[in-house]
Amino acid sequence: MAAYPALGFHFSVNFDVSGASGADTRFQEVSGISSDMQVIEVKEGGENRFSHKLPVRANYSNLVLKRGLFTDSGVINWVRKAIENMDIEPASVTVSLLNENHEPVHTYAFVNCWPKKWEVSNFKADDNSVVVETLELAYQYFKVKTSGNT
Repeated sequence: MAAYPALGFHFSVNFDVSGASGADTRFQEVSGISSDMQVIEVKEGGENRFSHKLPVRANYSNLVLKRGLFTDSGVINWVRKAIENMDIEPASVTVSLLNENHEPVHTYAFVNCWPKKWEVSNFKADDNSVVVETLELAYQYFKVKTSGNT
């Protein structure tokens, strides 16, 4: 198979949450797959031209998922339980980019996710659009797995 850049429109999202169904894998947008290194700056005595930047730890942004509002969803029950009752149960979430055969090309495995925010789009009487819910999840870290490695 020839190597080609992955396309961002064919993906799936899976939650390790009780009651999650096939509909809970369908999102129209995923963002926040991002990490960077926190650094500490050390100034050396007698050397004023520069400072040393040393790595401290990885920092991860929140995972943001958007989809049409579902009336019955195991994932939203998990979110509501956490936000309304402070009953937070961390869960694993995987986001997979898929190829033309619906096989994972890249999989991002998010560890110990918990709901940070749930937002529902505005209701407008003069607009015939789908109501969109946005889930924002905090997590400890993520790992990347490509189809070529385990």
